[in-house]
Amino acid sequence: MAASLNEIKQRIASTKKTSQITNAMQMVSAAKLTKSEAHSKQFQVYATKVREIVTHLTAQQLSDLAAAGPKEGVNYNSMLVSRPVKRTGYIVITSDGGLVGGYNSSILKQMMTMLDEDHKNEDEYVMIAIGATGADFFKTRGIKLAYELRNLSDQPSFDEVRKIVTLATTMYQNEVFDELYVCYNHHINSLTSQFRVEKMLPISDLDPEEAESYEQEYLFEPSREAILDQLLPQYAESLIYGAIVDAKTAEHAAGMTAMKTATDNAKNIIGDLTISYNRARQGAITQEITEIVAGASALE
Repeated sequence: MAASLNEIKQRIASTKKTSQITNAMQMVSAAKLTKSEAHSKQFQVYATKVREIVTHLTAQQLSDLAAAGPKEGVNYNSMLVSRPVKRTGYIVITSDGGLVGGYNSSILKQMMTMLDEDHKNEDEYVMIAIGATGADFFKTRGIKLAYELRNLSDQPSFDEVRKIVTLATTMYQNEVFDELYVCYNHHINSLTSQFRVEKMLPISDLDPEEAESYEQEYLFEPSREAILDQLLPQYAESLIYGAIVDAKTAEHAAGMTAMKTATDNAKNIIGDLTISYNRARQGAITQEITEIVAGASALE
């Protein structure tokens, strides 16, 4: 019985230490989540303004393409024109480590389902992975990666991801693939995220009816087309970067939720072990009293 009591005491002590660690990790994830949400809101201000400018500059081209397709003699930007899809590009965003609950598994499971349903073989798609978990997952299954990016910071700057987002837009322009999707978990709130597949290229989320009119039109130097050749790739890169920021926010939320669940479970285990300890201790005391009474009776 004594050995059993000591064992229960050790389990209680070790579980308390575990709960202290998970509680600390929960608070760290909560702090990261707060910073990431603020970062995401700041980026949205920039993204909204860039979208307004791009929509205004491309309004006529967008109207033509939506109405009857490309007109002869008009130089449409390649990032606005859909072309026959021979290969599809995917950027899959996961975390670099674990302790984030089902964050990664939900992304990877749905990605594999999508690949199986939409493609006959690996020649029909190009895979780019952000996050060690996704990169290792695809490599283990023999899926080749065109590029991988690991060890992103908690609040990634554009400079950190510049190479991969520039690579993605360049590959599209060079017709390595004919459309590009970013697959990640979208942050809804601290408890909820949602798997999202967003089409980034060709740029199709702009609505010409949203274009604002100005009393004074822009003056272009050297030309509208030359400016769009520079601006549209930057706009596409900003969309990809926004998805990365969103995914990081969802990751921190998942980490916070997972650590809270672990802490709550540890507290429940401590409560159950404490009850078991008290029962075992009470049983030991009762046994000792019984032995003393029996001994006293034998002496009479």
